[in-house]
Amino acid sequence: MALLWDTSLLLRKVKDLRCLTPRRHRVKEKWAATRPKLPPTRLAVHHFDATYSTQLGQLWPSVRLAMLSERKYGALLNNFSHNAALTELEAQGCVDFISEREKDVPSCLEEKSEEPSDVSMKSSDADGEQLSLSPNIKCLVFPRGDVTRFKPARPDKNGLLGYYLMDAASLLPCLALDVQEGHSVLDLCAAPGGKTLALLQTQAIRFLCINDSSVSRTLRLRKVLHSYVPKHFLTNENLRITSFDGTKWGEIESNTFDRVLVDVPCTTDRHSLMEDDNNIFSKNRTGERRRLPQLQLELLLAGIQAACPGGEILYSTCTLSQNQNLSVVEQAIYQAREKDGIHLQVVDLRPLMRMFGNTFHFAPDLHLGEMVIPHLAANFGPIYMCKLKRLT
Repeated sequence: MALLWDTSLLLRKVKDLRCLTPRRHRVKEKWAATRPKLPPTRLAVHHFDATYSTQLGQLWPSVRLAMLSERKYGALLNNFSHNAALTELEAQGCVDFISEREKDVPSCLEEKSEEPSDVSMKSSDADGEQLSLSPNIKCLVFPRGDVTRFKPARPDKNGLLGYYLMDAASLLPCLALDVQEGHSVLDLCAAPGGKTLALLQTQAIRFLCINDSSVSRTLRLRKVLHSYVPKHFLTNENLRITSFDGTKWGEIESNTFDRVLVDVPCTTDRHSLMEDDNNIFSKNRTGERRRLPQLQLELLLAGIQAACPGGEILYSTCTLSQNQNLSVVEQAIYQAREKDGIHLQVVDLRPLMRMFGNTFHFAPDLHLGEMVIPHLAANFGPIYMCKLKRLT
């Protein structure tokens, strides 16, 4: 009896019985069958389901469905091209969503306190700033609910394409930046070039600096510009293309620019859900993905330092993630004040949201910034944006 008890005790202590199994009877574990490799798109879906179902609540199922459906595009009209793109697009039923905005909405952007504890308040006693949308920026879209695809743009006699296809919501940060005649502008993370091209359409910028830290992305950016902008314009001394580390820009040129666009790298939610190629949810990019919020914070702080006193900074992403949106802005406001002595005001973008509420679907009740969320009837976005004004 004692022998049996000792044997049972010994078996309990042995965790792996393979050492007691004759070698000829051992079976190798089949990893392909027991632990299947999930593609990055599937990993992204799992991550978003866990995160956004809590963040967006009841909105997430409809947003999820829209993001997994074919997205809508807008055609940014190229003023440097001399073909009849506008007439052709209007004949197909497209409308310029900028000129067709709600006309009765006052184009006034209000400023809010820079304190993180106060930014949850949408109202402000500060005087509003007049927002004047450039008449030179035109972006045509098919009507709400119409998922017709655009035809490829045709070149004119000089080889310049008539329009640039992009998510129409990506144009909102450029409109919110409110570039005026004679401004100097920094596009800190410019590739692939859609927002840069939109800024060039204003034809109001005195000096434009276009930067992207990636050399390969900067080369693609140059190719895009050469397809849409005349060569003499690109070699003008008033335009500069660089490939510097954007996080160090405050050390390169501080207190310089009237407007700074900080369109940071992010999880690019739509791409992560639809494309396995170059997907940030790939196993070998896990570290890069986890470092994104810190990178975004450093880029925004560099953009704040690059802006001159009285200048304005527009932070934007193409993700729904609160950690990459509101949290980054809150930390930047705090660190700019505590470490650099720079005080900021948050500019209220609700007037812009009301102007284009018929074209885009906006997230309700954000306490900081505004966000376009995908919707089946208006399948643009996601785009998050928050505007900061550097106080003198």
